[in-house]
Amino acid sequence: MSESSRLQVQQIRIGIIGTQTIVDKIMKIMDTFPSFDPMPLVFQEEDEAPALAQRISDEVEVLFLSDPLSQRKVKESGRLAIPVHYVPVTDAGLYKALFSASQKGELAGGVSVDTLTETMVVRTLKDLRIPSVRAVVYDGPAYAPKQHITAFHQAQYESGACSIALTGVESVARELAALGIPHEWLLPSDQDIVVSLERALLSTASRRSREGQIVVGMINVDDFGAQALRRSNEHEVQKLKLDIHRMVLDYVESLDGYLTHLGGDEYLFFTTRGIFERESGGYKTIPLAKDVNKTYGISLSIGMGFGRSASMAGTNARIAMRKAKEVGGNACFIVREDGTLIGPLEMADPVQEVLSVTDPALIKRAEDAGMTSAYLSKLLNQRARSGKYEYKVHELAHLLDITVRSAHRLLQLWTDHGLVEISGIEKVPRGRPRQIFRFTFLE
Repeated sequence: MSESSRLQVQQIRIGIIGTQTIVDKIMKIMDTFPSFDPMPLVFQEEDEAPALAQRISDEVEVLFLSDPLSQRKVKESGRLAIPVHYVPVTDAGLYKALFSASQKGELAGGVSVDTLTETMVVRTLKDLRIPSVRAVVYDGPAYAPKQHITAFHQAQYESGACSIALTGVESVARELAALGIPHEWLLPSDQDIVVSLERALLSTASRRSREGQIVVGMINVDDFGAQALRRSNEHEVQKLKLDIHRMVLDYVESLDGYLTHLGGDEYLFFTTRGIFERESGGYKTIPLAKDVNKTYGISLSIGMGFGRSASMAGTNARIAMRKAKEVGGNACFIVREDGTLIGPLEMADPVQEVLSVTDPALIKRAEDAGMTSAYLSKLLNQRARSGKYEYKVHELAHLLDITVRSAHRLLQLWTDHGLVEISGIEKVPRGRPRQIFRFTFLE
């Protein structure tokens, strides 16, 4: 099986259809859903959505529309054999719009609102402690043509009943801008998009088939020997072992899993993919690591393996564990059945950005350029924790635990293979200027 077809089997293809602004917003959040392989398409008007949906319906497992109106048009255009979801406009978007309007001093004359219900608008005004602001809510059909909604806002504004329009329809926002009517576009919040994507994921046939897939996990206590030496006697060491075992057991129980102690400081457990995905928040965080660190000052290395067989899952778990150790511990990586790498997941320290899938092609490209698995893991881990992808030679030498001379040699090799480029020069008071190297493949 080719690499491309293998990835298609393992990732769930999702069609993203909407306006440029919302599609861009969805695609940024899509990085936290490594199970999805998105296919984005952009339209100018909602009427274009059905044709775009029909074009890719045979290539994707689920469709995700940017707004309820375009989703309705897609559904009305004909029967599709795949689920169709959309991003709803909720009162979360209303909070932001009202705050923006307040900053501009445009609330005093009242607001006209579409898309949302009167109950949602009244509740939000009370929550913000501005119930005196007059709100006129559009009570026409839920999927009225944009001309009707625009006319509603125009009438309210020209009559003096309202000083600003709040609309959940982008095409209406453009019409209001052309008319010179003050307005705010009710954009969906990131949380609205996340929840909707989770629903879309659960509706796919691939996701349902993977719910019961066996997952193998390995847990290793980092530098347990040093922890034991800090205890005053053997009795304290044995108590520590029992306490750690109890916490690991409780965590595996939360996964409805089976745990076995491999001896020493290593554990092996089994669970199912669906449960692990839910408990980790979609492969984002490992609560056990934070609990152990806060309670005992101990960090963990965790490797998770997915596979079509127990043997493959176990092998991938061991590979993922090695990745966690290579970055210095206190990390969790996942190796999926197609060899793609996910991680590091959030552990004891907050991770600013969760890495999306690192595909085998990238790993092979790095290895062909002489970048070992250990070096790649350290760079990925540092990118996730600090967002850093630019280094001076001495910084890279410190991160990789090598000499400056070796760092120079590796940077030259990686530059020749297109993994690194010189992005700038740092001038120093004395001595030669220092080059700054950008790891372009990490961006």
